[in-house]
Amino acid sequence: MQWKTLGNTPFLPPLYWRAALKRKITGSTLPEQGLRCRVSINPTQVAAYRKVCGFADSPILPATYPHVLAFGLQMQLLTDKGFPFPLLGLIHLSNRIRIHRPMGGVSQLSVGVCAQNLKPHPKGATFDLITTVEDALGLLWEAESRMLCRGVKLDGEAEDTAQPSPTQVSELSRWQAPADIGRRYARVSGDYNPIHLSALTAKLFGFPQAIAHGLWNKAHTLAALGEHLPAANIEIHVEFRKPVRLPSEVTLLASAAGSSGELCLKGAGDIEHMVGKWQPIA
Repeated sequence: MQWKTLGNTPFLPPLYWRAALKRKITGSTLPEQGLRCRVSINPTQVAAYRKVCGFADSPILPATYPHVLAFGLQMQLLTDKGFPFPLLGLIHLSNRIRIHRPMGGVSQLSVGVCAQNLKPHPKGATFDLITTVEDALGLLWEAESRMLCRGVKLDGEAEDTAQPSPTQVSELSRWQAPADIGRRYARVSGDYNPIHLSALTAKLFGFPQAIAHGLWNKAHTLAALGEHLPAANIEIHVEFRKPVRLPSEVTLLASAAGSSGELCLKGAGDIEHMVGKWQPIA
């Protein structure tokens, strides 16, 4: 992997234009280049993110917040001319984060993003968007977001990696996903994907209404789990199933507090929106 270091985080508006203009698959191999950048933590932005996602005030960064720090780099990587798949239309299948040490007292971080692990899938191909966050002591946090691009033809057998639905869970919390949460989350995260913003823009991409961001669902879930989860040495993996249509109410079911456990986010009629588990880092 070749790494390119940027002097500052990318400016998003031109990247949205690049995303809007690219609609075709242009290849079937991932670029061997990753992007890196130093970022500063802005307490005002963190506070706004906490409010939108339901996190309580704390000296420790929310577990999902590094995704926001990395978003510009991810956009630049995925809209680069050399990237073979169009960004609009990618489907976020799953997300795994690992928190190696407590994320408290951090102000300067180094963020890296790259794409790896291209594999055939029954509907196309998947790849992992890898994000790493380092502080002065080394690796602090890392994530893999598995993305699906429909219509890519790859040689090889598609494997089924779906995790089973959790069974030993009981209701922990429920909350409303309001009609405007896609726009509110976009303002704190930078992710203005049209499928999240309004019914009108979602219909252009085949959705009857706007849907909540997958990472808002995960963030709100981790905020609700709060004290149940260790602050570090933890891996949290979720699979996104059926989208949360806006507005709607969701219910979080989870196993008892501990170093490992399972969770499930359900909607009306017992529809599974997200399933997941947490455990110590292997």
